[in-house]
Amino acid sequence: MAQTREQSMSNYRVPGMRGPRNRQVEKPKEGRKTLRRLVGYFAKERGIVLFLLAVVFVVVIASVCAPRLQSDAIDSIAKRDFGSLPRILLIMLAVYGVQSAGTFLQSRESAILSQRVVERMREDLFDCVVNLPVRYIDTHSHGDIMSRMTNDVENISNTVSQSLSSLFSGVLTVIGTVAMMLWLCPPLALLSCTTVLLTITATKFLSGAMRAFYRRRQALLGALNGTVEEMVSGYRTVVAYGRQEAVVEEFDRTADELTRAGVFAEILGGSMGPVMNVINNIGFVIIAAFGGYFAVTGAISIGIISAFIVYAKQFGRPIDEIAQIYGQIQTAVAGAERVFAIMDEPREDKSGQEDMERAKGVITFRDVNFSYVPGQQVLHDFHLEVRAGHKIALVGATGSGKTTVVNLLMRFYDVDSGEILIDGVNIRDIGCNALRKNTAIVLQDTVLFADTVRNNLKYSAKDATDAQMEEAARMSNCHDMILRLKDGYDTVLAGEGYNLSQGQRQLLAIARAFLAQPKILILDEATSSVDTRTEKRIQDAMVKLMEHRTSLIIAHRLSTIRDADYIVVMDRGRIIEAGNHEELLEAQGKYYELYMTQFAGNAT
Repeated sequence: MAQTREQSMSNYRVPGMRGPRNRQVEKPKEGRKTLRRLVGYFAKERGIVLFLLAVVFVVVIASVCAPRLQSDAIDSIAKRDFGSLPRILLIMLAVYGVQSAGTFLQSRESAILSQRVVERMREDLFDCVVNLPVRYIDTHSHGDIMSRMTNDVENISNTVSQSLSSLFSGVLTVIGTVAMMLWLCPPLALLSCTTVLLTITATKFLSGAMRAFYRRRQALLGALNGTVEEMVSGYRTVVAYGRQEAVVEEFDRTADELTRAGVFAEILGGSMGPVMNVINNIGFVIIAAFGGYFAVTGAISIGIISAFIVYAKQFGRPIDEIAQIYGQIQTAVAGAERVFAIMDEPREDKSGQEDMERAKGVITFRDVNFSYVPGQQVLHDFHLEVRAGHKIALVGATGSGKTTVVNLLMRFYDVDSGEILIDGVNIRDIGCNALRKNTAIVLQDTVLFADTVRNNLKYSAKDATDAQMEEAARMSNCHDMILRLKDGYDTVLAGEGYNLSQGQRQLLAIARAFLAQPKILILDEATSSVDTRTEKRIQDAMVKLMEHRTSLIIAHRLSTIRDADYIVVMDRGRIIEAGNHEELLEAQGKYYELYMTQFAGNAT
């Protein structure tokens, strides 16, 4: 039994998400692979990266030299050599000044770098999203997609700005500190470095557990955003059916899971710092014990012990910082995996060499078979020929496949088998941009943007003049309605046009289609939301619009398609009747039943 897209997909839906539900849990990519891709974005900002590295190098040199100067100053005091003390103190002051200035530059350049990298990533992601196939958008939670664009990218931005310079300086600081410690006292340096083994072991153990919780937290955050987005967009329906409590319960379930995952993630992330502090304190004990012994035996001076204590702290500081930001790093990596997962999705195939510049509008569906879900076929051997300039109506019960025909014609989806031709050319050989530029569509669910009426109308033809726009508005009988708005054509509409009635929104959508001047016009229940009187005015305007244009009309209200050149009656993905209005009434088949249901007073 053929099913519509909505019916065939309903078998695997869960509350709070759009399109196919029970979406498979994304398998995160390898952390190293993700990091390599992130590094690729940094490569495009080589100038800033190189300058940042130079600044970090200067800061590290200053931080490594300062304890050594402090050691010399202490030894000078101990030896009562006060002649060299002022010179050492002045050098120390200069070194600390350079370190402070370098730290400021380091922070500034890190912020600039992070914003540029994230800007490039956000642009790439948005470019990918707007070029995804319609099938992907229909089968994934809209809130989850938006979460990747906002939350995940923002996490990457925060991590880059806060952590990148710390990672650079940390590596250089460890290298420089170890080198200085080996130069001052190799035995004590080796003893101090024994804590590195403890650090590596603790980090490896905790990082594995943290990674899983941070990935799950990001996935749950996307699901939560999906629930919120769907509730807000469908708020009127939620309120109308009194489903507030059910929505709150669903939200609470997801929020509880997110809370549990977040608590475990934060506990593990927060434990890194204390564990590292314990390990560092063990290092201080080693220096105090063995350093004191070496000083008593005369192997090192008191100043060197002081320097070693500073170096030990300096050696542990980068590790502590990495431990403290490790949770952020894991969150950023998990977010980057989710961002790259969308970027890796194949983009919509818009290929095709034909441009439709001289198209007449002859449409042919030849033995088309299609299913949204494998095994649940929606169209069966669908065959239809539409002459140029004719008005064709598709009617039938809900689920018969009418809207699917339009989806295939617009190349929102590709046929499973068979072919669709325009003027004898397979639409797969026609570029999507050319096809859609010459095809205007008005859907049952009106889409308007939070912009002026003028820009909403010109969305279909950005180069149209104001005179052309106003003429299109007059043809759709909405010019006077627009002038009655507060600022006329410059009135800013609320999100999705909610400051207008449904009928007014539909009129604007029809005017937008008029302005496109298409070769092929598609009306999918375009007048379903207007009153009978307005419908009559729209029908009169449509007669003018559809002259010399091929028109496909999907309608449940049969009064809108009486004058159609050809009426196609569909049932379960097949054409069961075809002809004009009088012929179908005379045949007394399915169309006759539908007509009598609507106009003979029978219950609908």
